[in-house]
This record gives sequence, C-alpha cells and structure tokens, in this order.
Amino acid sequence: MPKSLRFVFGLGLSLISASPALSRETTIIANVLGPEGPLVVDGVLYYVAWNPGSLSRWDGKTSKVINSAPGCSHNGLALTKRKTLLLACSDPHGAILELDLDGKELRRWTVDDRGRGFDGGINDIVVAANGAAYATVFGPFDKTPAAIVGRVLYLAPDSKAWTEVADDINYANGVAVSADQKTLYVAEMVGNIVMKFSIEADGTLSHRSNFALLNLLVPNKVENWFAGPDSLKVDSKGDLFVAQFYGGRVLKISPQGKLLHIFDVAAGNGTTNVAFGPGEKDLYVTVVTNADDVMGQAAGSIVKIPNVQ
Repeated sequence: MPKSLRFVFGLGLSLISASPALSRETTIIANVLGPEGPLVVDGVLYYVAWNPGSLSRWDGKTSKVINSAPGCSHNGLALTKRKTLLLACSDPHGAILELDLDGKELRRWTVDDRGRGFDGGINDIVVAANGAAYATVFGPFDKTPAAIVGRVLYLAPDSKAWTEVADDINYANGVAVSADQKTLYVAEMVGNIVMKFSIEADGTLSHRSNFALLNLLVPNKVENWFAGPDSLKVDSKGDLFVAQFYGGRVLKISPQGKLLHIFDVAAGNGTTNVAFGPGEKDLYVTVVTNADDVMGQAAGSIVKIPNVQ
C-alpha cells in the first residue's frame, strides 16, 4: 500500500469453511507510519515505513533506519541472489532501487527499456529462483479509480533494464512466484482478485487468468474500492499468503485456489504485507491500525503470528 493512497481514501471458486487462527499475536514493532515490505534475511527483519519513506532493520531488540532515499516512499522489498535488496518506490513518478544490506543505494531505475516512466508508483517486487525479478506499477490515484493502467515489469537475470510483460491491471499490487517457478501471481487490488500468469522460458507472461476472487472465499468486512489483496507471499509448499487490505487478515490459499486458513489480525484492519520468519514457523505481518487512516499518518505496527502448517 503506497503513501500516495493517503489521498484516495474518502471513500468461480467455491466457498469453503476455514477457521481463523487461534492467534497468539505479538506486537514486535509499534508506531510505524505506513508499515510495509517485511523481509527476513539471515534472521534479521527489514521493513519499510512509507509515510516518512524509510527502510529499517530490526535485530530482535532495536530498530535502525538504514535508508531514507528522498522521493521514494518506500514500499515492497525483495532479496536478490546477490544478497542485495530491491526496493519499490511508490511515489507517483515511481522508481526501483537496488540497495546493499546496509541500505546503501547501488542502482536506481526510473524508466523501463522503452524510456517510459513508472507513473503511479512501483508497488511490489519479487525475485524468482533464477535471479529474474518482477515488479508492479500501481497506477494513478483517485478517490474513485477509473483508469485501468496497472502493469507488470520484468528484469531478466543480469539485465540492466526492466521491460513490460503485462498491462491493463486494475491497480496492480502484490506479486509472487509459485514454488515451481511456473506461475506468477499478481494482486489486482481494485476488483479484489488475485490473478495468475504462466511464466514462459524467456520470463514473459502468458495465459492470464483469474486465480481467486477473495470475496467468494471469505465475505468482505467493508465495501470499498480498495478492499482487496495487497501484498502476496508463497511458502515452500507452494501455498499463497494474501494480506487483505480493509480485511484485517491474511488468507492462506492452496495452489488449487482453496482457502486453507484465515489469520485474523487484531492489530488493525489495514493489513499490507506478510513475511515468513525462520523455518516459516511464524508470520510477520505489517498492518495499519485503521485502513481509513491511509489518508493521514497510516499509523500501524508489525506483529508476529504463529504459522499454521
């Protein structure tokens, strides 16, 4: 969920039963303004705050800001095979940064291979097993979204330029690669849908289709343009974890589209992202306390919840 969304909020799968997690939720980091982008690297948690535009590192006891690049509005975060970080900048002009693990900027992309800017901001990034990466361009912001111009970008292994591989997505948000590396999941936030694409040998996408309409899996708690899937993660078994904004929950969905579990989040209804702790035993969830506060400070926290295997 990018900083820019502070300005926009004024406003065939079978349903199966799935019990919410018996939450033993623990707040590990409080008072985060615009929490997003959780990522665990060697037992250390990295996370962003999009409101001030900062990247922090938490060692289990204290947090330290390691990057505050101007004009970025930090959002999604991914680890490369070189053990550097790819950071999504969700400011309206958009950018993608490559940083070292101490937050030093190594590279910045502001246009694709055709010289087109990332208007609407970069929302999320995922790195595939072969080192390739995919990123989503969210789209322009309005109280009542009209233009359907979200895109997916692709960076081939060792390439220096991003190229467009999908377009016409209704506010492209989270992005994830399946465990077998054959499918790309993309959150279409406005529409409340997770889509999927087949990943071709050259990294391009084909066979666009709907994977999950979230309100058929679990009823919406509110009716809002942006009550939909935010960021996505895939575990080692191939199950998809979906942070649902305005849902106050994380949904665990099988590769076949079945709802396996609901992780209710007590800390707020603006769930933005999820990461796995060591061994996938725990989930780190970034959450805005009140989703409507995205127009303000977007005050929130990061909580830890036991995973359900």
